[in-house]
Amino acid sequence: MQHFAERPQVLTSLLSLRLFQKAAGNQNTSGLQKSFTSTPLQQSRGALGTALATGQAASILQTAKRSPHLPDWLSTWQRSQPVAYGLSKTGGVNINDLLTGCEAQRAPLRVALLLSGGVDSSLALQLAIAAGHHVTAFYLRIWFQEDFRNFWDACPWEDDLQVCQQVCEEAGVPLEVVPLSQQYWDRVVHESVSEIRAGRTPNPDILCNSRVKFGAFLEHLQHIQESQGVAYDRVASGHYARLLRNSTSHHPVRLALTPDSIKDQTYFLARLSQDQLQRCMFPLGALTKAQVRQLAAAADLPNQARRDSQGICFLGKLKFDEFVREHLGEWPGPLIDDDSGKVVGYHKGFWFHTVGQRRGINLSGGPWYVAHKDLRRNAVYITRSYYEEDRLRNRFHCGNFNWTAGMAMNQKGTAADVRLEGNDQGLAPGQSAVFYQDNICLGAATILGSAAFSGHRH
Repeated sequence: MQHFAERPQVLTSLLSLRLFQKAAGNQNTSGLQKSFTSTPLQQSRGALGTALATGQAASILQTAKRSPHLPDWLSTWQRSQPVAYGLSKTGGVNINDLLTGCEAQRAPLRVALLLSGGVDSSLALQLAIAAGHHVTAFYLRIWFQEDFRNFWDACPWEDDLQVCQQVCEEAGVPLEVVPLSQQYWDRVVHESVSEIRAGRTPNPDILCNSRVKFGAFLEHLQHIQESQGVAYDRVASGHYARLLRNSTSHHPVRLALTPDSIKDQTYFLARLSQDQLQRCMFPLGALTKAQVRQLAAAADLPNQARRDSQGICFLGKLKFDEFVREHLGEWPGPLIDDDSGKVVGYHKGFWFHTVGQRRGINLSGGPWYVAHKDLRRNAVYITRSYYEEDRLRNRFHCGNFNWTAGMAMNQKGTAADVRLEGNDQGLAPGQSAVFYQDNICLGAATILGSAAFSGHRH
């Protein structure tokens, strides 16, 4: 079989296979099937795409045109070609990167695809199928709606699951629902609440990726292997990230930036271990969000126009302040002008505020920003001069490192001071600092505190 990466037309194979399947439906396709099932290319689910990529499209089309049963689907299939091939010429898609992200050259692999109901994971599903892999979709039910039934008038995951079922039905792949609510609470929500109570600003989505989606779910797949004898080679998702594989490297898999600097999600994956990264597949790594929308429309995905989810993944429609209030309650305390030392108002609890925050400070004469917090006094210090020169921050102290690539720093201990080339006023204890070298994500650490030029640490 010819190596996929040698044929730029392979984009047509990956993108048109979905339209071919949808357009053909239940029509009599025996004439078309006969033209290529007798070849060795029919060894994977991407056989039609391979035939197109290796120059057999002409004979297939001629056979199809002679059949009186295929005009409708053939017309649709032909219309798909300008969309797919046109994107390869004008959309800026790097074909080799697209194929690498789908691991087409290693097909067929057994792939467990994390399906959320959004357009990203749905297109990732289609690309994994078209690349020739044996795909099973999994929906992770991580909502803890029992604890928040007073906030929601319906289960927040039901709409997502219905979309997933429709996507899988049209794609012809099985869908399994995996209940991981307890694991999510224990590994993500509980720690997030503890960090907020301690005055820090955690990132639940980073914890979710490392501890649930590529943590507890991998444990679930291990259980499937032990109990059913079914072993999955990869866990695929709709994350915007790239993986560079090099078996001779000290770190065989490196996490790399994507073409879409806005949607890139390597920051949220920087806590994954090498073992986790080696099991991952990110089919969208070569695409931008705009291109994903284009391809979803071309493939006529049922959720092609669905809006992206916003905010913290486990909250759904629940506002962050409502979540914090439910778990930590309120503890009124003073708002203190950091410049004058005077009490200028009151807050409902320091855990509702983070360093650099402007929202929620309902005082006149602003804008006011949170400068720092005194947890023992339950005092929140605010200022109107947050961006003035004597408050600019260009250093931070961090610890709890996780290195995904590169050599670990040659240092004693588990903490370090980092000096930035520019200023960053959004540094808050508990946030994640992610390190890059060119387009490679090296790893992550937890910010313990930041410092201004004056050396005063917050």
